[in-house]
Amino acid sequence: MEEEKKGIGLFGLIGLVVSSCIGSGVFALTGQIGQVAAPGSALVAWGVVGVGFLALALSFANLGAKRSDLHGIFSYAEEGFGKFSGFISGWGYWLSAWLGNVAFATILMSTLGFFLPYFLPGNNIGSIVVASVIMWGITFLVIRGVESAAFLNAIVMIAKVVPIVVFILFSIVLFNAGVFTADFWGQMASNAAAMAGEGVDLGGVGDQIVNCLIIMMWSFIGIEGAMVVSARARKKSEAGKATVIGLVVLLLVYVGASVLPFGYLPYAEIGALDKPAMLYVFESMAPGWGGAFISVALIVAVLGSWLSFTILPSETTSLMAKHELLPPVFNRLNKKGSPQISLIVVGACTQAFMITLLFTEDAYNFAFSMCTVAIVITWAFAAAYQVKFSAQHHEWGQCAIGIVAVAFQVVGVLFNGWSFLLLTCVGYIPGFFFYWRARKEAGATALTTGEKAGMGAISALGVLSLVLLAMGVISF
Repeated sequence: MEEEKKGIGLFGLIGLVVSSCIGSGVFALTGQIGQVAAPGSALVAWGVVGVGFLALALSFANLGAKRSDLHGIFSYAEEGFGKFSGFISGWGYWLSAWLGNVAFATILMSTLGFFLPYFLPGNNIGSIVVASVIMWGITFLVIRGVESAAFLNAIVMIAKVVPIVVFILFSIVLFNAGVFTADFWGQMASNAAAMAGEGVDLGGVGDQIVNCLIIMMWSFIGIEGAMVVSARARKKSEAGKATVIGLVVLLLVYVGASVLPFGYLPYAEIGALDKPAMLYVFESMAPGWGGAFISVALIVAVLGSWLSFTILPSETTSLMAKHELLPPVFNRLNKKGSPQISLIVVGACTQAFMITLLFTEDAYNFAFSMCTVAIVITWAFAAAYQVKFSAQHHEWGQCAIGIVAVAFQVVGVLFNGWSFLLLTCVGYIPGFFFYWRARKEAGATALTTGEKAGMGAISALGVLSLVLLAMGVISF
C-alpha cells in the first residue's frame, strides 16, 4: 500500500490542475473561436483537442503510477532520452510558465479597465506598475510556503468556476437553435466573402479546425500541474488521478463556455467583440450587472492561475537543480521549504518582460502563443517517454495512447505555431550557460558531442528566427 504523508491532498491537486488552466483563456475563448471557426467546426476541434489531451492526461497518470520514483515533468525526458533532453524539457516548461504570467498581467489590467478606463488597453505605465506590485505579492506569498499556497488555489478554484457555470446556465436558457445552426459550418460567411467582398472567409472545415488548435491548447496549460508538484503530494498516485479528473472538468467547462454562446449571438458577431468576449456577451444577457460580474470572475481567475504559474516554474527549476541540470543555487530552500532563489528569478524575468509591454500593441496574443508552444515541447517529451516505457514493457495499449499524445502535440505546433517554435529557440540560448555550469559542477569533464550539436542547432534556429523577424517573414 502506498505510504501516505503530510502534503497536498487529492482535492488540492485537482484544484491546482483546474485553477492552473482556468485563467484568462476561458473568458476569451468564445470570441477567439468566433473569429476563426463556425459552431460545427468548433465542436469538431474540441473533439480533436479533447482526444489529444485525454491521451496526454492518461500518459501522465500511467507514468505517475508506474514511475512514482520520478519527480518533475522534465524527469520523463531525462529518464527516457538523457540529461540534455531533460534540460530541454524543463527549460521549456520554465519559459512557458513565466511567459504565461506576462499574459495574465496584460489581461488582468485590461479587465480592470472595465471599471477604471485609465488602465486600458492594459500595457501603459500605470498598468505595469500595478501588475508588478501584484506579481511580487504573489511571489512572496509562495515564498512563505508552497503547500499553503496550493490549498489557497483550491479555494480560488471554487470562486472562479461558479461564475463560469452561471454564464453557461444563462447560455443554455437563452440558447436559440436557429441562431446556432444558421451557418453551422461557416460556408455562408465564406461564400459572402468570395462573392461580395463581405464577411469573413473562414476556409474549409479543416482550416477552421487547425486555426482553433493553438487557441484551445493555451486553455489547457497547467494540466500537468499536479505532476509538477507530485513530490509534495500526500500520495503520489493521487497526482495522476487529479490530472484525469481535472481534464474532464475542464472539457465540460470549456465546451459549454465557448460554443453555447453561439446559440445566443451569431458566431461572427461574437468574434467581432472586444476581448474578453465573455464579458460583453454576458453584459448583453444580463444588462447592468453581467459585465461587472464576469470582470470580477476574470480577475479572480487570473490571480488564481498567476499563483499556480508562480509555484510551477519554481518547483521545476528546484527539481532540475536536484537532477544536476541547473546549478545548485536554484534548489536553495528557505525555512518554509520554498525554493526562494528560483522564485525570485522567475519574478525578475516576468518583471523584465512586463516592461517591454510598453512597446508592443498585441502583448497578450504574443505571450500566450509563445507560452503554448514552449510547453508543447515539454508535453511531447513526456508523451514520447510514455511510448518508450510502454513499448519496453510490451504494454501496447498504453503505447498507442502515447503515440496519439505525441502526434497531437507535434501536428498542432507544426500546423499552427511553427514561427513561435522558432522564436522559442531564442529563449534556450541563455539557458545553455546554466546547463553547462551545472554539468561542470556535477563533475562532467566536458559536454558530449550530442549536447554540443543540440545547442548549436537550437541556437542557429533562434538566430534564424530573429533574422526572419527582421525581414518580415515572421510577423505578429
